[in-house]
Amino acid sequence: MISFSEAKAARRKKQQPERMLHLHLALRDVEPRIWRRMVVRESMWLARLHDAIQVAFGWFDYQLHRFTVNDIGYGNPVRRDNETLVEDDRDFSLADLEIAPKETFLYEYAFGDGWQIEVRVERAELAQAGVKYPHLTDGRLNGPPEDCGGPAGYKEVLYSLKHPDEPLSKEWLEWLGEGYDPLALDLPKLNKALAKLPK
Repeated sequence: MISFSEAKAARRKKQQPERMLHLHLALRDVEPRIWRRMVVRESMWLARLHDAIQVAFGWFDYQLHRFTVNDIGYGNPVRRDNETLVEDDRDFSLADLEIAPKETFLYEYAFGDGWQIEVRVERAELAQAGVKYPHLTDGRLNGPPEDCGGPAGYKEVLYSLKHPDEPLSKEWLEWLGEGYDPLALDLPKLNKALAKLPK
């Protein structure tokens, strides 16, 4: 049972105007650099931020993921010997983490492949009425294909696209199929997909 003062503090917190966070998301260990700018509500659950990152980079959520903020992991929950090793990211919002502008945290996806995205809070502002969150405001390049083998595999994908006649390139191009363009970034299409995420 919560005390009267705790209930009062909770009500005050609810009455505060909601803020939005401008996030810069940059994929590590990949050249040329692939990045996105995304605006989200501070009240967004980390699990929903995970969904939004998947959309923003064109991935399909086939693999495990984890956020690391101040040495604490959030993602698919893991407990061992009565100790929580990874907190459930469905139970924490960005506001709960109290990340200040200019601070960074890490998002990892597909641990075997080793995708790492550095997330930096660029600034915080009051949320605007009538604006849909999350949404992308800028970015560079298409996301790497799902299951291509992480940064090292993606390097081979880019090489194969530039040198299609080499034997290894033919295998990669057959695996890729038609239509993958590493230079393509369709922000309106990605924002439409983000708008379909559950609130």
